[in-house]
Amino acid sequence: MSKLFSFIFLVFSNLLFSQNYAVSAIPENLLHKANAVVRNDETTIDINAIDNMVQTYNKTITILNKSGENFSNIRIPYDKSVSVSNIKVSILDQNGKVIKKYSKSDFTDASHSPSFSFYDDSRILFLNYMSITYPYSIQYSYTTETRNTVFMPDFSPIDGYNISTEKTSLAINNKSGIRLRTKMHENDFAKISFTENGQKYFYSFSNVPAVEDEPRSPSLIDFLPKAEFSLDQFSLEGKKGNLTQWNEFGNWYYQNLINPVSEITPALQAEVAALNLTGSTHEKVKKLYQYMQSKTRYVLVAIGIGGWKPMLVEDVRKKGYGDCKALTNYMRTLLQAAGIKSYYCIITDDRSPIKFSEDFPKMFGNHAILMIPTEKGNIWLENTSQEIAFNHLNYTSLDRNVMAISENEIKLINTPTYKPEESSEILNAEVKLNLDNSINVDAKFRFSGAQYDFQRPLTSLNKDEVKEALKERFYYLNMENLEANNVTNNRDEALINYEVKLQAKNYSKKLGNDIILRVMPFLDLMQTTSHEDRKLPLEVYFSYQDTYNFSLEIPEGYKLAEVPKSVQLNSEFGNYSLQFSMENGKLVTQRKITILKNIYPKEKFKEYIEFRKKTNNLDNTKILLTKI
Repeated sequence: MSKLFSFIFLVFSNLLFSQNYAVSAIPENLLHKANAVVRNDETTIDINAIDNMVQTYNKTITILNKSGENFSNIRIPYDKSVSVSNIKVSILDQNGKVIKKYSKSDFTDASHSPSFSFYDDSRILFLNYMSITYPYSIQYSYTTETRNTVFMPDFSPIDGYNISTEKTSLAINNKSGIRLRTKMHENDFAKISFTENGQKYFYSFSNVPAVEDEPRSPSLIDFLPKAEFSLDQFSLEGKKGNLTQWNEFGNWYYQNLINPVSEITPALQAEVAALNLTGSTHEKVKKLYQYMQSKTRYVLVAIGIGGWKPMLVEDVRKKGYGDCKALTNYMRTLLQAAGIKSYYCIITDDRSPIKFSEDFPKMFGNHAILMIPTEKGNIWLENTSQEIAFNHLNYTSLDRNVMAISENEIKLINTPTYKPEESSEILNAEVKLNLDNSINVDAKFRFSGAQYDFQRPLTSLNKDEVKEALKERFYYLNMENLEANNVTNNRDEALINYEVKLQAKNYSKKLGNDIILRVMPFLDLMQTTSHEDRKLPLEVYFSYQDTYNFSLEIPEGYKLAEVPKSVQLNSEFGNYSLQFSMENGKLVTQRKITILKNIYPKEKFKEYIEFRKKTNNLDNTKILLTKI
């Protein structure tokens, strides 16, 4: 068996140098929907000790067209705990012949941080090769060595959308004597091959076609088949720990990353005392939270123990800024000074819910939030925004679990899930039809839940900017005038409200002496293009409910030819109702749509589109007014 494994590994390690990289050798099925093709991607990980891991990368990518250029950019991140060596780059023409070579000296060494970062000790080596002719291939290899072994990369078949894979492989040589745990996530998208011999592991994918970023599809990170890895014992910046059980890891996390930066200084204690907190736990937390929001702002701070250790609480208090880790821990410490227990929570913030596994302890995540248990339920705090409502999480943090850490325990706790009616848009509008075919509309909008998240940016705009944003939203109306008033962000109840007054011309049409018009001026426009060759599942990211109420004033001298019939549609995706009635000479329209959060197999996408086509058609219901 050992000889067989060594033979397999040797064959794959030699592929990089012996394979035919002529573009003509690419299988036809890998060119479909592809802007680039991974010809061979070979990674070797040597785990030499609890605090030593060496990773060697060899990769060849063929760039088929200009749209694939982003796949040719070589990015090698590093910091003080990661060294980079043996960088080699070759450019190959369409026949696979080497036409240019680069080395480490040709790379640019820059800070690996966005413009809003104040402190960040991570760096990046990058090389951007730009060609004027296509196709071509770029072949590169390098080695990294790190003392941090807590982060083990996942292995999956493709790098993104519109890129296919001819061959990709991962070889792991575990020489550390520490148990390496693995977890496989398999599906029909691509088949993973696996060979194991003692502490040597070999994984591979081959002949994986490209996929497009299809509408309403899950995040690739959540959908792709993959292998996950985690060591039972690890090191992070010299701090050694155990990852066999969540509780043990939580204790290590608190003692090494949270507690050392969380001193309650006399100055901080005095600040909390000055707030004169009274009432229920809920009331105290709310007052402290809004106090924290009033004196802090978000900046990226990626220093200290691999970027996972928050900055000192006292520094946040004095300077008034921090990243998600720092602001969350600052809020936690304020609560602690007030005698209120809370949990520092690590979460993966993403449109698709990515969860921690109960039976596979592993360090990952990209965001920090706070949870406070109370007698009336958990309070959840997003600490990076000065404008977000109390006890409200963005929809990208809902319906998943978090790694909740306190002084002596760790829990995997689920974040809230909104019911459809808790994530709503409510519209009430008075519409007056004029004889010149224009309409005057006086409308009030209210948004809650996930829809609050999408509308919240409006509240930070000035009056003119709000006006332009709403003109863009209602672009299908031929507006002459638009006023937006009373734009408010209710941070106590997580509600966005605003009022709109507008006049739109050419809304109705004359048919001889009669008039025809759409009954609802505001539309829920959804693209209803069906992909016959769909590859990815359908995901509805959150449940929601929209309720529209319209009252139409009919011009003097006209009457409604016929009151439209009410309609009810029901499906597994949700339901839709449209009701009509006459009240005080006005046509009253009540429209309600409820869409349910779920992930559906790709075969259901066509049914979903058919349901939404029906709702779109009903939204465009027209009425006829006849002259009296």
